[in-house]
Amino acid sequence: PLAAGLGELRAAAARWVGRRFGAALDPDTEVVPTLGSKEAIFSLAQIVVNRASGRDVVVVPTPGYPVAARGAAFAGAEVLEAVLDPARGWLPDPDALPWDRVALVWLTSPGNPTGAVAPPALMDELAARCRAHGAVLASDEAYCELWFGDRAPHSALELADRTGVLAFHTLSKRSSMPGYRSGFVAGDPELVAALKRFRPSVGTAPQTFVQRASVAAWDHDDHVAQARARYAAKREVLLPALLDLGLEDVGGDASFFLWLRVAAGDDDDEAFAARLLTEVGIVVAPGSYLGTGGSGHVRVALVPNLEACARAAELLAGWRP
Repeated sequence: PLAAGLGELRAAAARWVGRRFGAALDPDTEVVPTLGSKEAIFSLAQIVVNRASGRDVVVVPTPGYPVAARGAAFAGAEVLEAVLDPARGWLPDPDALPWDRVALVWLTSPGNPTGAVAPPALMDELAARCRAHGAVLASDEAYCELWFGDRAPHSALELADRTGVLAFHTLSKRSSMPGYRSGFVAGDPELVAALKRFRPSVGTAPQTFVQRASVAAWDHDDHVAQARARYAAKREVLLPALLDLGLEDVGGDASFFLWLRVAAGDDDDEAFAARLLTEVGIVVAPGSYLGTGGSGHVRVALVPNLEACARAAELLAGWRP
């Protein structure tokens, strides 16, 4: 398949963005399909970082998804960890960045592992700062369709000025299609054009049958609402059992993760996770494995079915750390 992807897939992605965020996209100039979002996230620094220019810093949030940092390091950029502060709601501080050297700023909203959701005002400020300094804002929005409560996350594609802005979307989380490897990048036409020039050398669009399945997925919203209801039910079953152990829920209201602080004064999240695995048979991710700022926390993924989550809650009821 061509790296630009099928026209009907680009159109379906644009239709979904219009329905979900009220933003208009030109499917021919502002959308490019990808093999999920991981490979596109990894590759972006190779496109936008010019080390000879003196702007060679890529800002990545931490704790967070490690692929952006790995891609930046592969491109020879300097990786600057923006350590997320729980006092700021696990959101980045634009005033803390060395803007004179920044080439690329990554925003993850909703956050992984934190579940934090960036408000439109923060997206707008980051985009404006990036434009003023010739940098790119890349917004990883893989979990934007998965939230608890009644406040849906926003997208950087809603910004009135998308110059220097790209948003990354995937069916892996929205439609539970991780094995299909199907997503898209959308935003600034110049950056999308650069992606289209780059991608034939290193990758391609998903296979044609996957693209056609992806059209059906982007055009269908009911299954996503059903998935949100399932995740909410699993959260309702499992979270109280974890809180009863003395853990503290410090995460946001989106993604399919629980982000929990281990008992006060205990930063050994790895030891806690190891005991939970060996003594109870439940797997959680130590926060320290997810980057600076994650120590003393664990990430719980609500991916087992409801029955398995209920069984996990029963097992936790008979255990004390």
